[in-house]
Amino acid sequence: MVRGGLALLGVLHLSWGVPAVLAPRWFFDNFPGFGLSWTAGYPPYNSHLMTDVGGAFLTLGAMLLAAAWLDDRRVTAVVLGGLLIFSTVHLVFHLAHAGTLTSADLLASRTVLLFGVLGPGALLMLDRHPRA
Repeated sequence: MVRGGLALLGVLHLSWGVPAVLAPRWFFDNFPGFGLSWTAGYPPYNSHLMTDVGGAFLTLGAMLLAAAWLDDRRVTAVVLGGLLIFSTVHLVFHLAHAGTLTSADLLASRTVLLFGVLGPGALLMLDRHPRA
């Protein structure tokens, strides 16, 4: 279950990182997709920032996939610990800043960001139990 969670999180982060690096303006205007544009709710657009965010997502994605592949508890703990730091800082920022998001979008984005903290935390806790 932990390896599957790592792989899922890895693919998810890569799916965000690739467009942010290759098409930063598109990413800014359209993330997370599905007709929503949460990132654009925090103007102004900055291509350097979007490319750096994409680089961070690509790095996290690669590390998460490596942790899934290696299946080593120490690697998993380090990678998930790093993701928890990133995700917690990201959540705290968005709890303090609403940008120009509507109430519904703000609630939805904060909920997704909360799961971005709870998911890796749950995987860390699951990985602490002895393996069969």
